Amino acid sequence: MKKGLLVLSASMLALSLAACSSGGEKPAESAKPGDASKSPEASKAPKQMTLKIGLPGSYDVTKKEIIDGFIAKNPNIKVELVEAPWGDFVKKIQTEIAGGTAPDIWFQENAVILGYGKRGVAEDLSGYIKKDLKQDEYISGLFAAQSSDGKVYGVPHGINPIALAYNKKMFTDAGVPLPTKDWTYQDMLDAAKKLSKDTNGDGKLDQYGFGASSSITVGWYPWTRSKGGQVLDETKSKAMFTDPKSLDGIKTWANLVKDGISPDADFYTAAGGDWKAFASGKVAMFFMQYSNSALINKDFPNLDYDTIEIPKGYDGKRLVPMVTNSWLIFSKAKADAKEAAWEFMKYYLSEEAQTVLAKSGAALPVNKKAMTQLDTNASPKNKKAYSDGIAEAGVTLDENPSWNEWRLAAQPIYSDIYAGKLTPEEGVKQLQEKVQKVLDDNK
Repeated sequence: MKKGLLVLSASMLALSLAACSSGGEKPAESAKPGDASKSPEASKAPKQMTLKIGLPGSYDVTKKEIIDGFIAKNPNIKVELVEAPWGDFVKKIQTEIAGGTAPDIWFQENAVILGYGKRGVAEDLSGYIKKDLKQDEYISGLFAAQSSDGKVYGVPHGINPIALAYNKKMFTDAGVPLPTKDWTYQDMLDAAKKLSKDTNGDGKLDQYGFGASSSITVGWYPWTRSKGGQVLDETKSKAMFTDPKSLDGIKTWANLVKDGISPDADFYTAAGGDWKAFASGKVAMFFMQYSNSALINKDFPNLDYDTIEIPKGYDGKRLVPMVTNSWLIFSKAKADAKEAAWEFMKYYLSEEAQTVLAKSGAALPVNKKAMTQLDTNASPKNKKAYSDGIAEAGVTLDENPSWNEWRLAAQPIYSDIYAGKLTPEEGVKQLQEKVQKVLDDNK
């Protein structure tokens, strides 16, 4: 017993001396609760990853400041950029997808991405979103690439909705009250009749109250739905062109030129397009996509114009078409690349990056805080016409995996209706047959 006590005492003395010695090493301190600097995780270096980002349209579409911001905040992620003009990129990407060599992340039209999801090309992001994003911080457009089964195949690169743009001076000169958010389509057309004029007395109209269009977003889609009609049903699997309400909306749209309210396609060709016809004072109102404002402000900086929410339809309901390009993660990418790609998506959706997008004027952000950073000094001053319009009644253009195919089948028929080559009644029969065939072939 005594021998054991002696050994224990000696050991305790040695420990005591070691602790008091100024020349010896200090014992390791215990990490205190909440002291991250002492945690094992703190000593780990960030995982080194490589990310290949595809940029169709290059920096003409995606702000370089956002890419640079991501690189600065993520020095552990080596970024490789693949830039190409939009058309070249879209052609090339199909071959790369087939060969498994596509970028880890890129963006394209939202409908194309839905098709990628159906084919197993795009990663389902619903789990990522649920885990890492607070959905109440974003507008509903965050889910533009959500399929009918709840999977989310992309996040928005930007939202491009439409609103009613109007030339203030033309309204004032004609003594017509400015549009309000309570306007209906009929109110808009009543004002447009008063604003349509033959200003040089040659017997032909050279100033129009409203600039219609034969394109989908600002033309036939909203007008087909203006009287409660539909293009596709809720399942996006059945064409609805022959529905009486759809036909009625198409008739009203087709009569805009005949009634002297809107110019025809030849007029637009001479004017340089619908936005140039508006900006040069030849058209008093038109449905303007948000991105057009950047073009108008650059080429016509002195134009006194503004926007208001697109009018309510004849059924009393507002409908605001919006176009979205979305980022997707390549489903065949390596696990580390997918992790890096999601880090990029989270940064792109952050207030910092979305504010850059908001100030660019190229598209609307989906981050609600960034939405408050829109440049209200640049025209149109009433940018809430777009953001409030989306919040109230934003819709995509009946996008589904076969959207590009059925849209291309529908477009020439609508163009012929607008040009008077087909009656609306004849046109809807062709639309119903051709679009339904595409939908059936893609079930």
